[in-house]
Amino acid sequence: MRRLDMHTYIHQLENWPNFTWKQDKIALKLAKVRHNQGRLLARMEGMGFRLQAEANLHTLTLDVLKSSEIEGEI
Repeated sequence: MRRLDMHTYIHQLENWPNFTWKQDKIALKLAKVRHNQGRLLARMEGMGFRLQAEANLHTLTLDVLKSSEIEGEI
């Protein structure tokens, strides 16, 4: 199986979408990500509606750009 690197998308792996993972290897990392996500959401609540909307727009814009990149669009 080919390893993911910064230039490989998950859908490019030969066994996509039939992949497996080792739960014991990712559980702690996933828990940390989830904890940090909660902290980020709590901070955003204190920013006010205008700044929240701006941050959401920025995130959505990045999502669209990355999705286009996956499809080979620049």
